[in-house]
Amino acid sequence: MYPLRRPPADDKEPIPATGAWRPGDAPAWRQFVSICEGRCFALEGGGVLEEITLAYETWGTLDAAGSNAILICHALTGDAHAAGPSGPGQPTDGWWNDLIGPGKALDTDRYFIVCANAIGGCQGSTGPASINPFDGKPYGARFPVVSTRDIVRTQAMLADHLGIARWLSVVGGSMGGMQSLEWAVMFPDRVASIVSIASTAAASALQIGWSEVGRLAVVNDPKWNGGDYYDAADGEGPHEGLMLGRRIAQLHYRSDASLERRFGRATVDRLDRFHLWDRFQVESYLDYHGQKLARRFDANSYLVLNKTMDLHDVGRGRGGTATALGRVPCPVLIVSIDSDALYTPRQQVELRDLLVAGGAPVTYEMIGSEHGHDGFLIEFPQIDPLLSRFLSDQVKA
Repeated sequence: MYPLRRPPADDKEPIPATGAWRPGDAPAWRQFVSICEGRCFALEGGGVLEEITLAYETWGTLDAAGSNAILICHALTGDAHAAGPSGPGQPTDGWWNDLIGPGKALDTDRYFIVCANAIGGCQGSTGPASINPFDGKPYGARFPVVSTRDIVRTQAMLADHLGIARWLSVVGGSMGGMQSLEWAVMFPDRVASIVSIASTAAASALQIGWSEVGRLAVVNDPKWNGGDYYDAADGEGPHEGLMLGRRIAQLHYRSDASLERRFGRATVDRLDRFHLWDRFQVESYLDYHGQKLARRFDANSYLVLNKTMDLHDVGRGRGGTATALGRVPCPVLIVSIDSDALYTPRQQVELRDLLVAGGAPVTYEMIGSEHGHDGFLIEFPQIDPLLSRFLSDQVKA
């Protein structure tokens, strides 16, 4: 008789109820700003936030004219720590370490780089793990749905705080690329250029479908408890649901070729006698990534930002995608990944064609990778020269 459920994945210590950064934790390299003190922030889809704090990091120096600033926008489970080491209060190394720094594409000797944790996130910016000022308890599932446009509006307020009237460029991959596109449509006078890597003008049916499956994995964990789990003991939060959501996502972030080359049919457990839960190496890999995310992320933030991506559509309320993209006057760099089966090159080609039809100067590049959608976090030797050349051209313009 085999167990009815898979045994918990091996781990050294119980997983906390949330991986969110919370006041009292070490700030690491975060800086904080309150961006709507004394007035509420009305969200695009309804709902209001009375207080908003943004956590952000910067690298390099803003020049006297404020003309060398570049905004980096993170993907779904990213945060403001785009570059730098891990340390107390910061569990991971920078997710774009290979692109940010002296002599790199995002050259900190030349540019002033800014990255903010999106609202709805969990690494210092206001999100579901934050305290609701009305009752002193975490928002949990009461946190409203936010859109890409809401995120961009808060980033514009951060730019005001930093004295940046116009970004030299707004750069992002995946969800970050959605933000860069919205910047160009919403604030065309405040961006000199944008870069969108492995992203889209509107979420596709495939992306929305995969997102729903990931959200259902979270909310069907009994320990999600309707979103109210922040006081749970270590090991008693909804980490199994969050880990399952991450396992599902990891499979469509990568490609068949990548997984086959790395794992094939290699096993962790002996298969001389068959047991239902004996693991192949690929299963151990999925366990590892599930555990890693659960230790640094928040289940409710996963729900909120996952839905943010589904709602992304630059044409909503603007007369359609073509009309919206016709507002974009600035140079655009679009990058596709040939093996990306989630944000397929078809979407970037359609984006390119609509921008060109609207009159925007567009550079389109396709990089070769076996890593699928995750290529934007891996293929730095290919991305670096494309980004470096594009940004240098903007400085010369």
